[in-house]
Amino acid sequence: MDSVSGMIVLITGAARGMGRLYAERAVAEGAASVVLLDVDAAALEATAAELRGASAAGIGAVFPFVVDLSSREDIAAVAERVRAEVGNPDVLINNAGIIRSSMFWEHDPARDIEATMQVNTLAAMYLTREFLPAMIEGGRPSRILNIASAAGTLANPRMSVYAASKWAMIGWSDSLRLELLKSGHRHVMVTTFTPSYISTGMFAGARGPVWTPIMTPENASTAAWKAMLRGKPLLRRPWTVGLSQALKGILPVRAWDFLAGRVFKVYSSMDEFTGRS
Repeated sequence: MDSVSGMIVLITGAARGMGRLYAERAVAEGAASVVLLDVDAAALEATAAELRGASAAGIGAVFPFVVDLSSREDIAAVAERVRAEVGNPDVLINNAGIIRSSMFWEHDPARDIEATMQVNTLAAMYLTREFLPAMIEGGRPSRILNIASAAGTLANPRMSVYAASKWAMIGWSDSLRLELLKSGHRHVMVTTFTPSYISTGMFAGARGPVWTPIMTPENASTAAWKAMLRGKPLLRRPWTVGLSQALKGILPVRAWDFLAGRVFKVYSSMDEFTGRS
């Protein structure tokens, strides 16, 4: 697939950051409709207004929907509205995410643990379950891009719940890819993106491990978009994410802990985390 021209593209967490960049690309490529989902009504409407202004010669329509992705009822309701008012998406980008950073025993069960798992993992599952059957039945080239994280591949202090949510996202996303292949639905392709830290503000204060610079949103979104169009199964960025996975897989646990903690400084990368205000 060369572009999303003429397609319906739906993006979660679309009001700012990476989600907004994906929306800008969809508009620039001439998507028939770009559906924006976010919980921040004011930021969402501002983004939608700017995207409408950027839409060349009226090509493409922009549809913002306010939704609480921590609520399965809200997700079902907004999915019904999208189908009725826009149509079933051809491209689904599960981008929305939150992070709560502290030691596990300091987490509030509802505000931190449940909310993180619901927004980062379950929301992507529920949305995909809403739209995937029509993607399968339609027979047209379709894409699902799931934004996971390098945190879903390596344990890290002060990220236990976030890591759990992204670990689950990776396992579900790649299993879904295999299920579609096994069932003969090769026109629906799933890409899982596992980036390290990105300078969107979400990880303000975090420090990139050794040889792992913090990526810009522009570079990260460009790489993910291209991988999605090609139907690439898994994208790791930067290259040290793959290296870390390989080393962790072959080294004894204590040896990896020494390397990750003392040499690569992975285990201290969240020590000065502040996050988005």
